[in-house]
Amino acid sequence: MKFGIIVFPGSNCDRDMQHALSVDLQQETIMLWHKDRDLSMFTTDDCIVLPGGFSYGDYLRCGALARFSPMMEQVIDFANRGGKVLGVCNGFQILCEAGLLPGVLLQNDHQKFACKNVYIKSESANNLIGKVVGEKALQIPVAHGEGRYYADAVTLKHLHDNKQIIFRYCDANGEVHINSNPNGAINNIAGICNEGRNVYGMMPHPERACSDALNNIDGRAILKALSHTN
Repeated sequence: MKFGIIVFPGSNCDRDMQHALSVDLQQETIMLWHKDRDLSMFTTDDCIVLPGGFSYGDYLRCGALARFSPMMEQVIDFANRGGKVLGVCNGFQILCEAGLLPGVLLQNDHQKFACKNVYIKSESANNLIGKVVGEKALQIPVAHGEGRYYADAVTLKHLHDNKQIIFRYCDANGEVHINSNPNGAINNIAGICNEGRNVYGMMPHPERACSDALNNIDGRAILKALSHTN
């Protein structure tokens, strides 16, 4: 299989993602410019990645402009056909803006940019990522100013009942607690998936936790999970 990484104007984690996938995980990667419209080289066993960064400078609202990039029309169609899609940080914001994932990402409750290592824990094994990462608390960096996940009560209940919450912020021992929440995300939610379990969004950056040189490879399991065929 192969990974396609979309590059938006303002993306700054696209090469980090490429390195993690191609060097650390030995996966085939193809860089895709946001104005392109061709995903014909990908099958639904492949995965399209929306990396982190500041698409369009976040001048309107995070992800709001990138959602209208020509490539996003193809990503939406690809996802609707069952293709795997991963959005990290700004990519998560774009997926929510595009309607591929429910809810929104709001400004951090402390109104400061959060840039540090945090711990996240898989909520369920009922998805591709959860099956691989297990119940271990994973140390993964965050770097965002608008990472506070929010959804209304009806949406939250649906996410919970349908087991679409893939990660919650926790401490090093795996305990989910407000003190382990870096941005005020509702219910400590760090990542979710769609009903079809082929579209995934998360605020922490797994691609920044894949190198032996950084003494942290907890992110490898998350990315490796998406390399499995459906």
